[in-house]
Amino acid sequence: MNEIIEAIKRSAIRIKEAIEFDDTGYSENINSTGDTQLKLDIKSDLIIEEEFKKVVCIKEIVSEEKETKTPLHAEGIYGVGYDPLDGSSLIDVNLSVGSIFGIYEGGYAGSNLKVAVYVVYGPRVELVIAQDSVKLYRLNKKDEFVYIQDIVLKEKGKLNAPGSTQMCWEPKHKAMIDAIFADGYRLRYSGGMVPDLHQILLKGGGLFSYPATSDVPKGKLRMIFEVFPFAFVYEKAGGEAIDGHNRILNLNPSHPHDTTPCFFGSHAEIERVRKCYE
Repeated sequence: MNEIIEAIKRSAIRIKEAIEFDDTGYSENINSTGDTQLKLDIKSDLIIEEEFKKVVCIKEIVSEEKETKTPLHAEGIYGVGYDPLDGSSLIDVNLSVGSIFGIYEGGYAGSNLKVAVYVVYGPRVELVIAQDSVKLYRLNKKDEFVYIQDIVLKEKGKLNAPGSTQMCWEPKHKAMIDAIFADGYRLRYSGGMVPDLHQILLKGGGLFSYPATSDVPKGKLRMIFEVFPFAFVYEKAGGEAIDGHNRILNLNPSHPHDTTPCFFGSHAEIERVRKCYE
């Protein structure tokens, strides 16, 4: 497992450099979910694959940027699902973006997730590793990730990050979001999953939501690359993650790019979601 985490660290340093100095424009390629790929999406994906090829315990990888799984080492025991550059469309306006990794053993069901890792590329590069607990590391001048603190959510937070297209919300979802704001929660939503969820974690709690809507009834965010890893992080930090009814990590995707509605938060906020959707 340590070899995989070290490969992620090497990938993060290389991706940081690419973000700072490479072309931020669009390529001519379309990925498996119909999004036009940025050149940085493609390069980040290649960087991660190159680093993972050096790790013999990785049996296969599955990327948000590829349609199917990529076999690596027949003797490996882990599968790694990852989004190489989540929120990449924010790069041209110089907002924070990230990389997300889920390390699985025995298939890509939420229950098979062993470790979750994500990286935030912002004013500083930060790495979060969730295993038995959730630990925050920060990149220093020597390109070393230095431990900063453990991350623990409070019972109740103050931030609200409501995702998706508001005109497509169900009335009950809109009523819940309005009520949360009426209770004094502050809006914190950039359109980047990694920085928004990271902010809620570091500020002690709140709610991030990406519900089922009339335009995307199964939600937009992908289980293997995005939702499962952050569900794992939030649970290990003392919070919860549900699809509106069920625990996220009890879900089982039907294909590598399967999606789900999702709500991440501290206990008080997730209880409000349950009451809304029960």
